[in-house]
Amino acid sequence: MSTAPPDGSWLPPVAASPEQPPVQEGGAPRWAPSSAWLALVTAFMFAIVGAVVVGLVGTIFGASFRDPPPAVNIAATVVQDIAFIGTAILFAGRAGTVLPAQFGFVRTRLGRAVGLMAAAYFAYAILSQVWAQLVHTHAKDNLPTSLGVNESTAALVAVCVLVTVIAPLAEETFFRGFFFGALRNWRGPWPAALLTGAVFGAIHVGSAPVVFLLPLAIFGVALCIVRWQTGSLLPCIALHATNNALAFGVTEHWTAGQILLLGIGAVAVTMLVCLPLLGVRARVA
Repeated sequence: MSTAPPDGSWLPPVAASPEQPPVQEGGAPRWAPSSAWLALVTAFMFAIVGAVVVGLVGTIFGASFRDPPPAVNIAATVVQDIAFIGTAILFAGRAGTVLPAQFGFVRTRLGRAVGLMAAAYFAYAILSQVWAQLVHTHAKDNLPTSLGVNESTAALVAVCVLVTVIAPLAEETFFRGFFFGALRNWRGPWPAALLTGAVFGAIHVGSAPVVFLLPLAIFGVALCIVRWQTGSLLPCIALHATNNALAFGVTEHWTAGQILLLGIGAVAVTMLVCLPLLGVRARVA
């Protein structure tokens, strides 16, 4: 397998020149819409290569490549999430200086954000329930089980952190932070939200039952609307972490109190991770 040249000449050209500021008037990043699709393909390439490398390293320590143990699966999933974050930063950098604020790592009004999050999640829950009734499904998410959550306490903790903290941070940074941000420069926020939601649902093929893909796409659209209306990625990350905590707790048959604590903890940890990014500034020509 050939590798890309180190000078970055394989990456697509961007609309902005080095002399231009990395954001347009109104705060929208100067990211070419086509870079969203190129970044998506690149992220998957990096994710696949990373998973293969993790699998090969696992074989060195005696793990099966075809049927890897939970530790290898968890490590591969973390590498895939890192690939999405890295790709978003890589392509954003082609337009000039990369600032966390371009992805939405900015403060927003708490009351408005909470209201929009509640409305978005209520709409998502209602539409998901209607869809479940239409298709008569009782399918459950088997991702935690496939990652070995029932095999040990260490695996349970690792998968819990992966699902409720790492995944929301990585997926929101790429999809609502970069992908949606780039597509908004094409036809505005609504087409960008619909396309981002559709892709967000589609990428869960294999990790979620097929009947869940449409509800996940709806959730993806709802998150884009929250991102657009609040101007911040933080509510999206918090809502994503809350949803994953709820889904994880229900799948593992936890009590309502345990699920509530998990949700609060997941939101608190993700916000603490984002906190250092809120003060990052840079002078722009």
